[in-house]
Amino acid sequence: MQAKREFRDRDDTEVAVLDALVDRTNGGMTVFELRSRVDASIDDIEGALGALKEDDLIDAEDDGDRTVFTVDDRVVPDADDHTEEASIIDAIRRKMGF
Repeated sequence: MQAKREFRDRDDTEVAVLDALVDRTNGGMTVFELRSRVDASIDDIEGALGALKEDDLIDAEDDGDRTVFTVDDRVVPDADDHTEEASIIDAIRRKMGF
């Protein structure tokens, strides 16, 4: 699943982090889990996490042993909002660099 369209006009790494977190809305992900899902350096991922946190699109929770990142509910698309046509258009935009 992908983040809502209005949150996709961001840096590629930020969008990839949002998409990964949207896929894991029930429990969140650690930095290491994000690293395995996002094709970017750890420095780029940390920068993306900082920017997304600053914009209140993600939350970080420390459970003592590790930090878990979760996505804000407003980023998660409703089941009715996600259509195949929108995902095709998004794929074309990504390929073209928009």
